[in-house]
Order: sequence, then structure tokens, then C-alpha cells
Amino acid sequence: MPSSPRARHGSARSASAVRPTARPAARRWRPMVVVAAFLIAAGVGVGAAVQRPPASAEVLVDDGLAAEPAALAAGPASSPPGSPSGRPAPSPATAAEPVLSLPGPVPSAGSGSFGYDDRQGAVLGRSGGLRRFRVAVENGSGEDVHAFGDAVQKALAGPGSWVDSGQLRLQRVPAGSGYDFTIYLATARTAGQMCLAGGTDIRVGGRPYTSCRTPSKVIINLDRWRLSVPHLVKAKLPLERYRLYVINHEVGHQLGHHHEGCPGAGRPAPVMQQQTLFLNGCTPNPWPYVEGRRYTGPPV
Repeated sequence: MPSSPRARHGSARSASAVRPTARPAARRWRPMVVVAAFLIAAGVGVGAAVQRPPASAEVLVDDGLAAEPAALAAGPASSPPGSPSGRPAPSPATAAEPVLSLPGPVPSAGSGSFGYDDRQGAVLGRSGGLRRFRVAVENGSGEDVHAFGDAVQKALAGPGSWVDSGQLRLQRVPAGSGYDFTIYLATARTAGQMCLAGGTDIRVGGRPYTSCRTPSKVIINLDRWRLSVPHLVKAKLPLERYRLYVINHEVGHQLGHHHEGCPGAGRPAPVMQQQTLFLNGCTPNPWPYVEGRRYTGPPV
């Protein structure tokens, strides 16, 4: 409690003279102490209210928002050890299992006509000759042409794709523009017909099985796009990586590259190896360039 200047500097006044001055000061501080105590108590209450979210609060769940139940928002009656908020510590997130093959039936035939991606894509590659391509999806296949166009763009952009040579650029163009080739996603029956018309029989066991390339046409079989193949599913190769491979493999044919073999057991398969049919001891690989260098195998 502060005192008068005279008291601090040793005034000769008697104790009886000082007391009447000190007594009113004590009375003035008593209400302030009460108010301070009230505010401290109120502050604790406010803090508790801030820490406890309302029943309608939202919490982030995976990639979306979900309303948090009222019971969870209120928290338990007492905090468990090591959990000052009153909630149990969250368990570590587990990585989602990769998609190896899509469930459900795959249309074996479509209308035979195609819808085209109407978007112009960015130029892929830093230098070299420019080749333009269109993207098309068969009507009745159940596939979205923009989603397929995005997957093609991702595969050809790399890193690791054909444009990494520094001597090639690629660009997706909409229908009606000048183009060099078209990348089709077709049902098995249509793919079989288109490939056979171009001189390639893609049947295995009597059914159109693989994808192919014919002059100015890269044809991706819908069965493979949705299901991959049994030996790669068994190897737990994510479907997304198989899709990268099949696009780069067939576009590789369009660019003039031929089939290659496995360079050695345990080594990555060259992208021009027929990984849809066999690995021959190699491991799956979707890219023509590995660690910045063209990766090849023996000619077949």
C-alpha cells in the first residue's frame, strides 16, 4: 500500500497522527480487493467457456467438415492425465490403403462415339518440337472426359515423362483445333475394333485386353483403366501408377518407340516393356525417364 511522502522520508509526526491517515486508505483498498477477486473468478469462468466449444462446432475430418456431437464438445467430467483440454489424445492417423482396382461392373461396350475435352492445356516441356493432342472419352463408358483429360495431363507432365528429354513439347488442344494425335478412352469392344482396324490385335483369351496405338490414335482400354491387371494388383501397384504407365507406354509408341525387355531381375521395368502382360522379374515403373535420364531395356 503506498504511503504519504512524509511517511516515506522519516517524518517526526507521532504514531497517533499517522493512524487516522492510514485507516481511510485501508478502507479504500478493501473494495478494490473484492472487485479484483470477482474479476479473477469471472476470468476463470470465461476461460472455461472459451475452451469448451458449442455443440454445433465443426471439426475437420479428412478432407471435409463434419458437425461435432454435443457430447464430444462438452468433454468428459474430468481431464485424463496428459490431456489438459479434457479430451483423449488423438491417435496417429493411418495412411489410406491405395486403390488397386475399382469395384463394380465395367461397361464392355459404349456408343462408339466420343466426347472431347474442350479445354486447352498448358504446354508441357521446356524446349523442342511441339506436338498437339486431343483427349476423348467414349459416350456410354461412364467416364468423365475432364477427369480423363486431367489424368493424361498429369502423366505427360512428369517429372519422368517424355518431355523430360528437352527435345519435345506436348499440348492438349480442344476439338476443332489442329492436332497431331488423339488419346481415346474406349470400352473393350470399341478399343478392340479401333486397334484391329489399325493393324493391332489386342485380344487375350478372345477378349480385347490390352491398350494400343494406331496411326495418330492412342487407345486406352477402359477395362485396364478401371481394373489394372491381376499381377499388378497382386503386387499392390496403385491404380493411379498403372494409369501413368499405360498412358506413357502408348504415347511412347506414338512418338516412335518400340517394345523393350526387362534389363535385369529386381530392376525397374522400362516404360516400353509390356508391363500389362508381364514383368519378367522387373518391378513396375511408369516413367521413361528415371532420375533425369532416359531409362531403357533390351529391344524386343
